[in-house]
Amino acid sequence: MENKKTNTAFGWKVLSGILAVALITMSCLYFVGLTNNNRTATPAETPSQTTSTVVSTPSQTEPSDTQPADALSLWTETAPLKAQLTAYIKAITTEGSADFIPVKNRIAVFDMDGTLCCETDPGYFDHKLLYHRVMEDPDYKDKASEEEKAAAAIIKTYFETGEYPSGLDVTHGKAVATAFKGMTPDEFDAYVKAYRDQPMEGYHNLTNGQAFYQPMLQVIDYLQANDFTVYIISGTDRLITRGLAEGTVNIPVGHMIGSDESLVASQQGDKDGLSYTFTKDDKVITGGEFLIKNLKMNKVSAIEREIGEQPVLCFGNSGGDFAMANFTINHNPYKSAAFMLCCDDLERENGNLKKADSMKTSCEENGYTPVSMKNDWTTIYGENVTRK
Repeated sequence: MENKKTNTAFGWKVLSGILAVALITMSCLYFVGLTNNNRTATPAETPSQTTSTVVSTPSQTEPSDTQPADALSLWTETAPLKAQLTAYIKAITTEGSADFIPVKNRIAVFDMDGTLCCETDPGYFDHKLLYHRVMEDPDYKDKASEEEKAAAAIIKTYFETGEYPSGLDVTHGKAVATAFKGMTPDEFDAYVKAYRDQPMEGYHNLTNGQAFYQPMLQVIDYLQANDFTVYIISGTDRLITRGLAEGTVNIPVGHMIGSDESLVASQQGDKDGLSYTFTKDDKVITGGEFLIKNLKMNKVSAIEREIGEQPVLCFGNSGGDFAMANFTINHNPYKSAAFMLCCDDLERENGNLKKADSMKTSCEENGYTPVSMKNDWTTIYGENVTRK
């Protein structure tokens, strides 16, 4: 009996020991697993999250890292626009600043002729295009109407005298609409692009399509680098604006707004658009009707219709842009500014000092910042371009 009790006691001790070891082992495994789980959940030690805590990606609301000296390198150090615009960008892109502007409200509008590209050599690009179509194009000049020829004659006088005739805006717009009637937008665009490749009359080493002001293209790039949405608001026909600027001005063609002519279906005939349904066999073509000249108040109306936001920056060069500028800088909930180019360079550009002085006076009276082509730009078209 004693041996049996001893054996039983010994067996219970062994079993208790085994259970104790098993319990200790399970506890250790549990705590090891818990520790590992906790370590895995620690952001600082997760490889992908470690990277994000060390290298932060700039948000759209952070100031741009673009250095002003590089961004506007074609502007002189004394140029008022350079100092004002770089200070403006710093203020409106700094989150927490009283002048901070949300990205969706960073809208800038630019006139085209005389603001982004050459305006007078010897006249506007769209006037030169119409004159070529009516008087020089072998495939069309014999088909030109008397009204179109009369418009071309007025344009020729304008080229020769430099004096812009009263009423030419509408006369020219109507002639453009009829002279290019029946073209698809792609055909019209190809025609414009072919003409833009022709040499500029008053310059060496420059075509119509290259005659864009390089310092102003820098401004557009600088604004876009700081999350601005940029639009062209031009008095030139919308389709001509697109054909001239596409590929040079780095904005979508949908952001290029100009004067308008009618667009219809190829089989629509005389039917009103409300009475006709576009068919599978139709193409969109120019309808031959001039609708609106996009100048002065019409620019403001176009901005409201097509953008739906009040711009905070405006760039122009003539009285036709004053309405757009005033709309931009008055009653604006955000910090805003308007800049006007002055054609005061007689060596590198077809300047006009009388017009330039008048513009400087208008800037003083209206609160715009003047831009001197002569004093503010280190180049206009590039160093290899010279006037004849």
